[in-house]
Amino acid sequence: MTSLKSAGMRTADVARSVGYSVQQIRNLERDGVLPPAARTATGYRTYGEVHLQCALAYRALAAAAGPIEAKNIVRVFHQCPASQALALLDAAHARLDKERAELGQAKEAARAISREPIDDVRASDSMSISELATALDVRPSTLRHWHAEGLVIPDCDPVRGTRRYTPTQVRDARIVHQLRKAGYRITPLRTLVPQLRNAHRSRDVESVLAARDASITARSAALLDSASALRAVLSLRERTDRPEDSREDPARTGGAT
Repeated sequence: MTSLKSAGMRTADVARSVGYSVQQIRNLERDGVLPPAARTATGYRTYGEVHLQCALAYRALAAAAGPIEAKNIVRVFHQCPASQALALLDAAHARLDKERAELGQAKEAARAISREPIDDVRASDSMSISELATALDVRPSTLRHWHAEGLVIPDCDPVRGTRRYTPTQVRDARIVHQLRKAGYRITPLRTLVPQLRNAHRSRDVESVLAARDASITARSAALLDSASALRAVLSLRERTDRPEDSREDPARTGGAT
């Protein structure tokens, strides 16, 4: 909690309170994340409480939703109607909730898939690319992309030259499918998937999903941290926008009008 007064703060004061550099604060003002600062007669910026709260909100939101979305949300909070601003915050919460639900499904599916027996299989148990695509409800082009990226590498039919997926490769594809649904991008999966093919597959999958869980939890906490600052921004706006009652109180003016 800052002990700075609500007006007359220098750029360095705001930067120190938020943990940013002076240049970062100037950039946030340039990008409209902070309202325009007042200027002294000599041209120096002076900031008020609304600037500080906008900067604090941005810092938390950047950790929760990324810098681009954070900038958009904070701009709307100090420029647009409260209903529009709160709708953006609701949407950010909803996206995290969806990610958490998909992660839960991926955890359960990965555990079940990893326990499936693959011993004593027959060549006829293999699947074609179209059969596997149908089973996973993905396009064949998705499986070709996973093959190109080294995520799921099928066998090649020696006669027809077509892709054939063994039961082990089908299981790989199902795990990749669940991890992709849980939010994992292709690049980290290139490193992860080869590790999942060893004897400790189940433990590795659970470890990776636990890391994803920790990431979502940290982002949810950051979103919560932004709430008090955003509430302060709205309150300061309401106070500023409240029309002054210019009428004199007749009781104090002797009934003059």
